[in-house]
Amino acid sequence: MAASSKDTSAPRTTAQIEADIAGTRDRLAATLDELAMRVHPATVAAQTKAKLRATVEQKAGKAYVAASGAVEQVKSRFVDEDGRLRPERIVPVALVGVGVVLLIASAKRRRKG
Repeated sequence: MAASSKDTSAPRTTAQIEADIAGTRDRLAATLDELAMRVHPATVAAQTKAKLRATVEQKAGKAYVAASGAVEQVKSRFVDEDGRLRPERIVPVALVGVGVVLLIASAKRRRKG
């Protein structure tokens, strides 16, 4: 017999050995139940879904922060510290926008005609 930490100098009884076997069997059954639960398709699907959701939420959060920063950066170019619009910066951008719209409209007319 192999020695264990529970061994004393007296030999073990049949009842002690049977009790050890029963305890080992119970622990093994609990371990097998846990393993079966971990590899069950529903459990794997739920874990995968949770990981995917967490990844998407993290990426969405980072994108939101980046977009907010970009919006604030653009806004700071067209608004002064007091929150008033800066016409000297808005007018040229508006004129470029109108020019682009007119250019697109002109190109569409040429295609039709």
